[in-house]
Amino acid sequence: MNAARPAATIGSTIEVASNSAFDETRLKTYLSSHVREFHGPMQVRRFEGGQSNPTFLISTPDKSYVLRRKPAGVLLKSAHAVDREYRVTRALYDAGLPVPEPLALCEDDDVIGTMFYVMRHVPGRSFWDPRMPGLEPAERAAIYDSANETLARLHSVDYAAIGLADYGRQGNYFARQISRWSRQYEASRTREIPEMDRLIAWLPGAIPITDERTTIIHGDYSFHNLLVHPSEPRVAAVIDWELSTLGDPLGDLTYHMMEWFRPEGVDVRGTLKGADLAALGIPSAEEYARRYCERTGLRCDPTHPFYRAFNLFRVAAILQGIAGRARDGVQTATNAGDIVTRIEPLAQAAWLSAREAGAR
Repeated sequence: MNAARPAATIGSTIEVASNSAFDETRLKTYLSSHVREFHGPMQVRRFEGGQSNPTFLISTPDKSYVLRRKPAGVLLKSAHAVDREYRVTRALYDAGLPVPEPLALCEDDDVIGTMFYVMRHVPGRSFWDPRMPGLEPAERAAIYDSANETLARLHSVDYAAIGLADYGRQGNYFARQISRWSRQYEASRTREIPEMDRLIAWLPGAIPITDERTTIIHGDYSFHNLLVHPSEPRVAAVIDWELSTLGDPLGDLTYHMMEWFRPEGVDVRGTLKGADLAALGIPSAEEYARRYCERTGLRCDPTHPFYRAFNLFRVAAILQGIAGRARDGVQTATNAGDIVTRIEPLAQAAWLSAREAGAR
């Protein structure tokens, strides 16, 4: 049911379609005056697969850059905040975290039609399929450990010390997230999905009681948003910070660990469910969680079925937002039609996990 994707790496580019085009001459003038080492001529191509903030590769004879912009049209309140992305990546880059170096934020819509920011291009590999076909088991093991260590580093950053004390609210992370994505689902609703209504009613009262922490969280920490060094088994950069905020690190960890639990056929990213992990060199979910907890001191059970229900619900709500934009003529994904077909199976899988967690 899913659109075809490369088996291993992603990040290919296509020509800029007419509905995504902008005045490249005006952009070149802006970059020449705001990015110190920028020198034209330049070529602009769009990255495939971006579903929210359109992302472009800008190539010059000696350097490459990445531009992320707000999509055009009427947008949901607080959505597509590329200025927030710029702010968090600037702070984390200065703190030594593996993120692309942000170079310029343009809040003037007159340049290309919407707000955008530019960062340095980081070469690397990223993976749709968490089984990472074509790699040796030892390389997979090292990449997984690097992803684990990178997430632990992020969650150990003193966010107040790097100027991000006001980047989000503290406490009640899962309750706030459930409320946020429930509202987005309602605002973007295109048809009736009974399981989504049941989840909206059940999730708020089912949140496990834990010793909640507040850290910077990425919000979409998955292998497709990790650039692995071109020749070394380590994370070179974490990209796509659109959903980042302050929150419970369990939000990031349990979302990331959906790689192990995601049902077959509901997501283009594939799943580790049913895989021979030992043969692949990939740790079990329990081993991965234990290593993260050793690095952070966090005590929790990220394998609880509530978290599977929540994360599947959250993804369904995010995809519903894309369906809503397509309905409103603000389509930012070439495969929006395919995306719409995945919402109901995700909701059904989420409700099955909710039943496992005690929902009736």
